[in-house]
Amino acid sequence: MSSPITVTEYAYTAYPVADIVRARAFYEGKLGLVVSTKWEEGDNHWIEYDVGGHTLALVAGAADWRPSKDGPVLALEAADYDGAVAALREAGATFVLETLTTPVCRMCVVLDPEGNSLAIHKRNPVPAAG
Repeated sequence: MSSPITVTEYAYTAYPVADIVRARAFYEGKLGLVVSTKWEEGDNHWIEYDVGGHTLALVAGAADWRPSKDGPVLALEAADYDGAVAALREAGATFVLETLTTPVCRMCVVLDPEGNSLAIHKRNPVPAAG
């Protein structure tokens, strides 16, 4: 049975936020993301960041969409995992999962200032075929 839907890519991942100023300070100031698109009208905000061919959006003003640590987790690949973890600790981030080392990666999960779960991730180098 074939599906009538053909998915070609992820359009974006969006996180609901209650305090857009606090959220932007974290994503831009602590994680170093750069705004690519912004729409703001009154209390409604849609802020986009392009990251490695994907888009992360912060959304404020949607009354029935609230931040939650129990929602999906976006994993951000860090160039310097240990440095990223240290910077987040220094910034006072809440760690809900300390570093987990697997055969393929290292990762931890923190809460953003709004209470959404966010993973910091680093793939292990692929061994040379031999």
